[in-house]
Amino acid sequence: MRTSDFDYYLPQELIAQTPAAPRDSSRLMVVDRRGGGVSAHGVFRDLPAHLRAGDLLVFNDSRVFPARLRGRSAASGGKIEILLLSPASDGGGDGDGDGTWRALAKPGRRMREGAEFAISGGGVRVRGAVLGVEESGARIVRFEDDSRLREAGIAPLPPYIHRQPDDPERYQTVYAKTEGSVAAPTAGLHFTRPLMDALGEMGVETAFVTLHVGWDSFNPVRTDNPAEHRMHSEYWEISESAANAVSAAKAEGRRVISVGTTAARLLENAAACDGSVAAGSGWVDLFITPGYRFRAMDGLITNFHLPKSTLLMLVSAFAGRENILAAYRLAAEKRYRFYSFGDAMLIA
Repeated sequence: MRTSDFDYYLPQELIAQTPAAPRDSSRLMVVDRRGGGVSAHGVFRDLPAHLRAGDLLVFNDSRVFPARLRGRSAASGGKIEILLLSPASDGGGDGDGDGTWRALAKPGRRMREGAEFAISGGGVRVRGAVLGVEESGARIVRFEDDSRLREAGIAPLPPYIHRQPDDPERYQTVYAKTEGSVAAPTAGLHFTRPLMDALGEMGVETAFVTLHVGWDSFNPVRTDNPAEHRMHSEYWEISESAANAVSAAKAEGRRVISVGTTAARLLENAAACDGSVAAGSGWVDLFITPGYRFRAMDGLITNFHLPKSTLLMLVSAFAGRENILAAYRLAAEKRYRFYSFGDAMLIA
């Protein structure tokens, strides 16, 4: 298996720059994970027609926080930009830690170890310094007071989306709750409250888990051998009620359908051999590639992912590489919209 096995051609105009309006008007492709290919095309609000009573949808309720910060170098006055990745100390970002974060920063020449800077935005000004540079290029930065960073920042968008949506909430799911992601769990962006109510009325159950999405979601695998790719850890939580819902569904032979690859990685990380899940919290760096044996998931709702990405590898592991690449070719032919603000796929 090589990284190039997960490459495909996509015309640039198919990369969605704006979200569908309304959310559930995005298109939906239905794919048979057992190799049967594409079985249906429709609109996302048609989702109830492809589910059945007793199915359990598992959502990631993580909320994107305003992790993109802009400011100036103290030495040169030149512009700098910081993308917060995760607290580097307990309590970071909540005002209870020491204000130290892992972050991406540019330009690199202005953000070397020892560099001082000031962040400004939303009427807030916060000073900081670069404590060190990791081998990956990520910076360890410390702020004098990180309790107001959220006021100064804006929600980060993937590098292939070139302008902020008119409504910042369009890059949040309607059920987003627990702040901590630097990227939205985008499969959930298609859901509306009326659609979720309709699913509930037909007997589809729901459970909510939390995985704070990191920037790895947009990083292509740069090694020719995927086994050499290193995934960064992401924080997760599963409540007792969510664990019980998943475990009961598996025990009763009902389908567990993950809404998005982030929820999928969390479910598989927490699942026992019989697919049951225990409540808890921790850090996950699970990298799923073809050959992986799924334990908890029976279905997946997901968007169309970047070439050579860990997300495309996960989807290929679930439904077969040739099956998925054929579906992607068909999606391009039929002018589906790709990536974070793009259309959706149900694999079951």
